[in-house]
Amino acid sequence: MATPPQRRDLTQGPIGQTLLLFALPTLGSNILQSLNGSINSIWVGRFLGEQALAATANANIIMFLMFSAVFGFGMAATILIGQSMGRRDIEAARRAFGSAIGLVMAGAVLIAILGWLFAPQILRLLATPGEAQNMARDYLRVIFLGLPFSMLGVLIQMSLRGTGDSITPLWFMVLSVTIDAGLNPLLIEGIGPFPRMGIAGSATATLIAGIASSAGLLVYVYWRDLPIRLRGHELRYLIPEKALIRTIVAKGLPMGAQMLVMSTAGLTMIGLVNRLGVDTAAAYAVSQQLWTYIQMPAMAIGVAVSSMAAQNIGAGRWDRVGAITRSGLIYNTVITLVVIAAIILFDRPVMALFVGGESPAIPIARHIQLISSWTFVMFGATMVLFSTVRANGATVPPLVILAITLFPIRFGFAVFAQPWFGSDALWLAFPIGSAGSLTLAALYYRYGRWRSEVLVVPPEPEDAEEQAHADGEPAGRLQPSG
Repeated sequence: MATPPQRRDLTQGPIGQTLLLFALPTLGSNILQSLNGSINSIWVGRFLGEQALAATANANIIMFLMFSAVFGFGMAATILIGQSMGRRDIEAARRAFGSAIGLVMAGAVLIAILGWLFAPQILRLLATPGEAQNMARDYLRVIFLGLPFSMLGVLIQMSLRGTGDSITPLWFMVLSVTIDAGLNPLLIEGIGPFPRMGIAGSATATLIAGIASSAGLLVYVYWRDLPIRLRGHELRYLIPEKALIRTIVAKGLPMGAQMLVMSTAGLTMIGLVNRLGVDTAAAYAVSQQLWTYIQMPAMAIGVAVSSMAAQNIGAGRWDRVGAITRSGLIYNTVITLVVIAAIILFDRPVMALFVGGESPAIPIARHIQLISSWTFVMFGATMVLFSTVRANGATVPPLVILAITLFPIRFGFAVFAQPWFGSDALWLAFPIGSAGSLTLAALYYRYGRWRSEVLVVPPEPEDAEEQAHADGEPAGRLQPSG
């Protein structure tokens, strides 16, 4: 006997508690993902050296671009699923999920084939150092092979969060990280019965982890009969519907573009920092490592706010949407401040893990932390506001706000304020840019027209045709009275 569909109803119960319980597993998943990348880098660096580490870094830039697009489409599907679940329309949620899977998987297979064929040309385009090109090619080709499986896993996890389930993605992230981090040294060095594959072994470990995690997720979804499972006639939903494609692409592209804007802004700042010398560049690299963990609570809370807001908007519970946003802002401020304070208090021993206790980069990095780390309180608040408005389909205004504040404001201050502030202009640019984005986000949240957006899964083509015929017969439903 099938188990009834499992989900967490985010339209009921205490808002603060529900938000926190939803956000914590997402935070755990983010931490595990970052730790997995760090552990794999340690294995590659320790066994294969700096050239191999540079090769993986170059390959990972390409994969980040790929996942930026998937993130956007996945978030669009998550919002559609969340609103459908709020309306208790599980069929619409399954249609949105099916179209997202069909669209992204078709693209992923095509990208995997092209990536395998043109990996050398892509790396030359990135100006990958010659001594690292062969290793980067071997690593990248295996990563491209695993791209469809990785993207499938990401989409299922995001869709489950749309239904209100953030626990299941956490458990399968644990599985993926355990397999990936455990197999890395075995396949790199050929320990025990495993073949010695060098850098391709690291990528193969990631490939195996992606296959195991995605397959496990699919089995679990069907075993527990979760809302996004597709059976029988529902399998046709995997053929993307034109109307749903238009919605997913229209809403997903701006969200994917936001990640690209943020990464481009980050690369631009690195270019400015590199001009200040190797010690400052090393200090900035250490600061970025710490900032990765500081911003994690904000990202997790943002996902929780988006999922909760989408379900409540779908249910017409606008009174709860405002309370969800307020709770998200409070949690972000408190948790992020605690993380920042802990890192600043214990910054020296943490930084010494990266550059050594006597490195001249440490005083510079501590100075950067004191000026810039507080940025992430404002960054998190902005993400919460963006998550709420995106939950009703407003995706372009957040992109425009980020583009304005990251480039004309932040980058402009970093460049033109140096005659007055010296190198501190770069670090001051972060809080100034974040203050600008938070101000614009708050104004849009308060006065923008995002509440009037209508985001629904369009009816199936045959249903729409039947409705059109019905609407075209003015007296079709009227019967004579006598």
